Formats: sequence, C-alpha cells, structure tokens
Amino acid sequence: MKKLFLIFSIMLVSVFADTEFAKPVPTIENPRQFVFPITSEREDEISHVLSSASNVIKFYGQDKCEVAIVCYSRGIKAVLKKSYFFDKDIQRRVRSLMTYDVEFIACGNTMRTYKMEKKELIEGVEVVTAGIVELIERQKSGWTYIRP
Repeated sequence: MKKLFLIFSIMLVSVFADTEFAKPVPTIENPRQFVFPITSEREDEISHVLSSASNVIKFYGQDKCEVAIVCYSRGIKAVLKKSYFFDKDIQRRVRSLMTYDVEFIACGNTMRTYKMEKKELIEGVEVVTAGIVELIERQKSGWTYIRP
C-alpha cells in the first residue's frame, strides 16, 4: 500500500510540476521572442493562434516576452477592419492583444494579390513587403517560430 501511495504521489507531483526556464531566464532586458503565422481564413485556426499568443503572454508576463503575429495568404483576413467572420470577436481580440504590445504584421504581397489597401487594416497593423520573409528574418535574428 505504501508503494502504491508513493507512486501515486510521484505521479501527482509530476503532473503539477512547474515549467523550468531555460538559461538565460526571461527578463525585461532579455525577453523571450515569439513569432506566430496566421495563414488560414478559418476562424478556429485564427482563434487558436490568438489564444496561443495570449497564453504565452500570461505565462511569461508582458514585460518578459515579445510577440509578433504575421498574417499572410488567406490569414490576412484576421487583421481587416471589416469582419468576414461569423465570430466578430476576432477583430476585438486582435485589438486587445495589441494593447499588450503584440505586433500584427500584414504581408504586402498578399495585399497586392487581393487588391487590399492599408486603410482596410485594423489601425496599428504594420505592413511588410513579404510575410514569409518577415518570418525568416525574425527566426534568423533569434525569434522562436511557433506554429500552433
């Protein structure tokens, strides 16, 4: 019986163990940097990326992480002022994440392909020449690429 209790206790502790930070630990001076892509127009996939970004900020703290979300291909719809979604909360959630200094970046190539103008984007969304190149350059400069 003691053996069973010991095994159960070890299992319980491992289930609730805190995540250990890799060195160097994140600080205000040395924040973790994450970049997420949004390439799909599917609401559930966009929502998943937004939730993942929010969870990262909650875990590390706003001052100890930097988050960028690059929207290209059909994912550009996530940063349009006009909602094309059944779920009107997506644009609200984008604006909310922006208040936590999450960068939203739109692909200029995608915008040209779909004949979109910057004025159609949510205020504060940055436009770069090519979304995929932005992802590459962020990774090359040390950002962690997250594909939820």
